[in-house]
Amino acid sequence: MNARSALFDVYGDHLRSRGGHAPVASLVRMLAPLGVAPPAVRTAISRMARQGWLRSEKLPSGPGYALTPKAVRRLDEAATRIYRTADRQWDGRWHLVVTAHVRDRSTRERLRSAFGYLGFAPLADSTWIGPRTSDEVDAILDAEGLRAERFVAEHDGMSAALVARTWDLGGLAKAYERWLGDAVATVEGLPDKPSDEEAFAARSALVHEWRMFLFRDPGLPRTLLPDAWPGDKAAAYFDSESARLLPASRRFVDACLEDPRG
Repeated sequence: MNARSALFDVYGDHLRSRGGHAPVASLVRMLAPLGVAPPAVRTAISRMARQGWLRSEKLPSGPGYALTPKAVRRLDEAATRIYRTADRQWDGRWHLVVTAHVRDRSTRERLRSAFGYLGFAPLADSTWIGPRTSDEVDAILDAEGLRAERFVAEHDGMSAALVARTWDLGGLAKAYERWLGDAVATVEGLPDKPSDEEAFAARSALVHEWRMFLFRDPGLPRTLLPDAWPGDKAAAYFDSESARLLPASRRFVDACLEDPRG
């Protein structure tokens, strides 16, 4: 598991609700069951601090790092999508962002990644479409020094056909099927009575891979998705197993925070 991604998972899934900070030693102990070595944890922490996601903080149990406001906003928004806690009803309107032509390839790739995370896909060159807007759009444009026009529109046609042309639903469906198969294998591989650490590791694996759908699934309205959508079955399994493993996972995190060095 990538150290940076694992840290985002731990902060978002456990530490955000505990004040958003932790000693470095606790973070090292938490990520050990995930196969992340201590040097990789420290390197990832330093990188996240340089990128503005974490800030250093002196804690009673030693040097630590806390979430920045930028990170809190991103993790809270991610949590509403991962656990589907917000009302995601669709009003039937599409949100479009039309940017100036971008010549630089690396800039185009950054835009694709950033807009994709927000649920937008390229409708045409320099035109992005999504089922809902986001406060982060302006921040992305400002970071790239781009101007854009933004529109809200109703589609005069078959929106399901528009979705099928714009997003790779076939690839997304297969990704959900793969996730479900891997998730079942992870859960069934646990002992009958797993330790808190084993439950934490298994749940972290589920959450980590599920979180990847934030970059792939635009959160399209269910009415525009195919019947028997595999994402529904995968989501039900994620909800059930992540909730079942949560109490033991919380105990492990609490133990790491109380005794950072074990």
